[in-house]
Amino acid sequence: MLKKLRRRVKTLVTRSFKKPHKPYKPPQPQPEIQSQNLLPIPSSASIPDIESPNMSPPKPLLRPSKTPFLFPKVQSTVLPDPAAFFSPSLLSTPLPTNSFFQNFVLKNGDQPEYIHPYLIKSASSSLSLSYPSRFSNSAFLYQIFVADLTIFATEKTNPDSQKSHVISSFNDLSVTLDIPSSNLRFFLVRGSPFLTCSVAGGTALSISTIHAILSFSSNSSRTKYTVKLNNNQTWLIYTSSPIDLTNASLSLITSGGFSGILRIAMLPDSDPEYETVLDRFSSCYPVSGDAALTKPFHLEYKWEKKGWGDLLMLAHPLHLRLLSSDDCDVTVLEDFRYKSIDGELVGVVGDSWLLKPDPVSVTWHSIRGVKLESYDEIVSALRKDVEALNPTSITTTSSYFYGKLIARAARLALIAEEVCFVEVIPVIKKFLKDTIEPWLDGTFNGNGFQFDGKWGGIVTKQGAVDSGADFGFGIYNDHHYHLGYFLYGIAVLAKVDPAWGRKYKPQAYSLMADFMNLGKRSSSIYPRLRCFDLYKLHSWAGGLTEFADGRNQESTSEAVNAYYSAALMGLAYGDTHLVATGSMLAALEIQAAQTWWQVREEDKLYEEDFTRENRVVGVLWANKRDSGLWFAPAEWRECRLGIQVLPLLPITEVLFSDIGFAKELVTWTLPALQRDGVGEGWKGFVYALEGLYDKESALQKVRSLNGYDDGNSLTNLLWWIHSRNEEEEEECGGGKYCLFGHYCH
Repeated sequence: MLKKLRRRVKTLVTRSFKKPHKPYKPPQPQPEIQSQNLLPIPSSASIPDIESPNMSPPKPLLRPSKTPFLFPKVQSTVLPDPAAFFSPSLLSTPLPTNSFFQNFVLKNGDQPEYIHPYLIKSASSSLSLSYPSRFSNSAFLYQIFVADLTIFATEKTNPDSQKSHVISSFNDLSVTLDIPSSNLRFFLVRGSPFLTCSVAGGTALSISTIHAILSFSSNSSRTKYTVKLNNNQTWLIYTSSPIDLTNASLSLITSGGFSGILRIAMLPDSDPEYETVLDRFSSCYPVSGDAALTKPFHLEYKWEKKGWGDLLMLAHPLHLRLLSSDDCDVTVLEDFRYKSIDGELVGVVGDSWLLKPDPVSVTWHSIRGVKLESYDEIVSALRKDVEALNPTSITTTSSYFYGKLIARAARLALIAEEVCFVEVIPVIKKFLKDTIEPWLDGTFNGNGFQFDGKWGGIVTKQGAVDSGADFGFGIYNDHHYHLGYFLYGIAVLAKVDPAWGRKYKPQAYSLMADFMNLGKRSSSIYPRLRCFDLYKLHSWAGGLTEFADGRNQESTSEAVNAYYSAALMGLAYGDTHLVATGSMLAALEIQAAQTWWQVREEDKLYEEDFTRENRVVGVLWANKRDSGLWFAPAEWRECRLGIQVLPLLPITEVLFSDIGFAKELVTWTLPALQRDGVGEGWKGFVYALEGLYDKESALQKVRSLNGYDDGNSLTNLLWWIHSRNEEEEEECGGGKYCLFGHYCH
């Protein structure tokens, strides 16, 4: 659906390389804060809030403006109306546009969402849940929604209601869904093995199934019922007070009037030991869940719970890898497991979790450095690439492709610093000013950034009237991709020209906050972490488009670039707060990519036929894994590799820190390069990864290229290859690329 574009940028590109992304809006200059030696501190409303004093920035010496920068306001003609499903009390605040429950607020709101471990669907004033089975072949795998159980009020208590459901509240780890026509409220908390429903007003309930009920029984107190279906599933129903449930027909259970809490759980494998665990924790239920970045490389989950006893939740494989049981009071139930497309979900008992990802050091230049004897070749290419910079030759008005050209030029400036060829930096600086400023000033011809107040975010002029323009940026698709490229250019320009950085700081922070705001204040103009999912620990794209398989993300490397670029911007502005936040999100994105996108030969996460044929996932959906791309078929393996590598940066080395896997991936890809019509730019990324383990072979191949991705250059490829180190460093506890870890034991 997202069509393949051709990018024509001078002679740098032979074929277009990318997928959907989104832009921002043009800001108006604000008065500079005057100071000889101090950069102005960003306003608290325009930077992401950190939820702990451990990460709070130094007290500002100058009083910043309390008003964040706003790009010109626009009334979009393509955005849906959020009032259809959000409670009126939520409409005055920015709303999520890439969330785990997005399908519930789009079109009819009746497409399912995966709220681990169940697929959940709301339609016709009822809620259905499915413990999904999986279909797989060598090309894709997905979870199958079947309405195993559907809960609804036998008679509507408010029959005049026109809405099938309303979102009354949401948090990082939960969403509360109300059925206005009855007295039902569902607490949908991610990772809960129970579906929890609050029933008020003495409401009579019905529970139907698409299957046949084979047996139906209760305990003596009528607070627990066991339902066995003809699909080999067993479901347990718990209530906070006695309820009279009746097996009314082959596929229907009914009750008399009831008020209280209803909890339903699937019993895996109908195992009595699992049932004992569910019985034990059935009386404590979560109603919401929040995630907090408490200090650098620490993420804390906290649930609001009711009832009595301890809280049982489920952790996916990356949770388990990062869970720090030494720093929080949790118990992992290794033998209590639910199946999931994301890997087995394991029981964890505890009201809060602490997750500690391996730290990532954000650097301007290469991690290992370039040897002096390699400078001349890089400088030779650098001269030519800088001489070719010409803003007037850019014909694209796409926020995505334009952003890539900006970031490409910014790479040249940093490479020039690293190889001590600083005389070209003034030329690069002028190019960056000439290309970035029109987007920030609102003077760019043909496009620009604007502010949408309906959902709360940046759109483009083109995207405000055409949902397909700028790869769907106007409906909030791929914001982190587009804006990440702009932030990279802004960060580098602010580094080499601090005066320019001061002038455009309000606009820069507004672009960043569109997808990296952490605030929950009612005064926020952007939603909290537009793209990043604090439960899955990676970003989503998709925007305000209904998809049967939920949100999706194609390029993990461009997501990493977004948070990496924000961290670099923090370095340029002396903002330790932003450095810490960007570094943390980049680290999580990397570890999620290594968990779910990178498919190793020995992996057991996915089915054998899919694992055998794929070394990398093309598009990862909430409920599906696809080998194809938005813009290319699965057979174009060079595109599948390249889209997980670009843009080529110092942090790419961390993303592909597993050299053995990089070799598997390149070996899997190389035969595809023999196909007619393979773009030279895509080849460059394959050779870049080859350089991780065979520097000389990769160098010869890079030298023979006659074209490059529009966000890449010969200079950048030579810099990458020449910064490879023949001897791999030994792994250390603080993270392989965080050297201070050597001194922390």
